[in-house]
Amino acid sequence: MSLSLSRRGFLQASTLGMAAAGIGLPLVTGTASAQLPPRDAAMDAADAVLLNYNENPHGPFPEAAQAAISMIARSGRYLFEGQQELGGLFASQNGLKPDSVAVYAGSGVAIDAAALAFTSARGGLVIPDPTFEAVADMAERHGARVSRVPLLADASHDVDTMAGIDPDAGLIYVCNPNNPTGSVTTRAQIERLLARKPKDAILLIDEAYIHFSDTPDCLDMVAAGKDVVVLRTFSKIYGMAGLRLGLAAARPDLLKQMAAFGINSMPVPTVAAGLASLRHPEHLAERKAANIKARQTTIDWLTAHGYHCMPSEANCFMVDVKGDGKAFAAKLAQQHVFVGRSWPILPQYMRVTVGTEAEMLRFRQAFAQVMAG
Repeated sequence: MSLSLSRRGFLQASTLGMAAAGIGLPLVTGTASAQLPPRDAAMDAADAVLLNYNENPHGPFPEAAQAAISMIARSGRYLFEGQQELGGLFASQNGLKPDSVAVYAGSGVAIDAAALAFTSARGGLVIPDPTFEAVADMAERHGARVSRVPLLADASHDVDTMAGIDPDAGLIYVCNPNNPTGSVTTRAQIERLLARKPKDAILLIDEAYIHFSDTPDCLDMVAAGKDVVVLRTFSKIYGMAGLRLGLAAARPDLLKQMAAFGINSMPVPTVAAGLASLRHPEHLAERKAANIKARQTTIDWLTAHGYHCMPSEANCFMVDVKGDGKAFAAKLAQQHVFVGRSWPILPQYMRVTVGTEAEMLRFRQAFAQVMAG
């Protein structure tokens, strides 16, 4: 029996399996593909350049890939101890207690759990705009109001407005660096938001892209017992998007509230890959440097051609295409270069994931052809 399966075919086939495993995709017979992002068959082409989902083109660390493979034979058991070891290792590396870290099948599951735990018909959600909207989608689905606050001129969070816009807010979402802009909100701004937020509100600080940035993280706020939940993912710099692994760090009482809405045993190979990743931090600087080089080369090229880009410290950036961003992206797709979408508040911008240097060269070539056409 052939084991060959295209990327598109794998995603479609795996939807049902992931749903049955309880990691956040609804199991709806006949409509499973509707739960996934729209897909162009050309994305499976041999020459396709995928700069659309903020994935890492380099994949897992070599040690992580080998660790995952080596644990497949033992995957007939739950092996909870590995999951506990992973949370404990992250805690010890970051000055936290083990009971302040929970392991999730990707930080998206933790985001959903936080939305369900800390928002309600009375307690609203406050988010920057634009940002990663998963938390708003979940909050709205269970009856919470959502207050969207536009970013400041430098693309940082408007923390003063976010702190006061909803006196009954239950959750305030901070994405730092922000997705889709890649922009940074300073530590001083986050501290001001924490000090001025409504008394009962929890700050959900999503640090999915923190390893690409020079900005300080907020894990020490967890150690100090503040009203914060800090999220991390292995999908970005660690290159494990398809393995689904994330962490939530918070006071134990906050993690307990979240656990009621979405936590389970983890896939054994994924946990092994996560442990190996944390044990080999020497790869982080190399990957960060490669990302900066490829990103800045492309931003400099776009700027030289008169296209404004927002400042970014992530593996993505936003470029103003001086017209309909969605239409521009569609023209790039005709050349098998796929970029991210536009946001309603910034319809002339499109998000571009940072790929390899060769992939970014292809992007520039395709962009030039669209400009010329």
